[in-house]
Amino acid sequence: MDESRRERKKRQTRRLIAETAIRMFAEQGYEQTTVAQIASAADVATKTFFNHFPSKEDVLFEDYRRYNDVVLAVIADRHPDDGMTDLLERVYDAMMDDYLDQGVGSRDKALMETYTELLMTVPALQAKALHLSSDLQRRIAGALADAFPDKLDPISAGAAVGAMVGAIQGAALASMERDESRDRLFEAMRCGRDIALRGLHAF
Repeated sequence: MDESRRERKKRQTRRLIAETAIRMFAEQGYEQTTVAQIASAADVATKTFFNHFPSKEDVLFEDYRRYNDVVLAVIADRHPDDGMTDLLERVYDAMMDDYLDQGVGSRDKALMETYTELLMTVPALQAKALHLSSDLQRRIAGALADAFPDKLDPISAGAAVGAMVGAIQGAALASMERDESRDRLFEAMRCGRDIALRGLHAF
């Protein structure tokens, strides 16, 4: 369904607020930046800010809400002959497509780097990211267990999802520590996914 003019304007406003906030967090510090300052810099009312985000930390986690919907839709629409690894691979691809089309990955490189640095260096944001990531993993594992009731119990489903997420995160961190390009970062993440899904027998 085509996006309506109102929906498009709402999405553009959300993006403007989020990008303004990320830049301000980088310039003057996360703790030092207030919602009123972000709203003023984005040229919107403070009320408008809160219409889009519950708090200033939520501007950095807008993607997570969509990821829940994206992931659960992929699993719900699985092919009858899908195996677990096929489905997890499509879950990853769908999340990356969303990330590059609407998420932080669709923004300029400098903004993406600032976003990543904030999540890695601000304790409050690290804690929030960990909480949301854990919640998303639980949702994926639960949906997988429901999709494959004869093959997966909750523990094995949780282990499978945790293995993939951990491998992707580990590969991404290694790439970032080497200060590699964005393309190399994505290649590293795919490598992590493939190792988790195909196993370590090739090494």
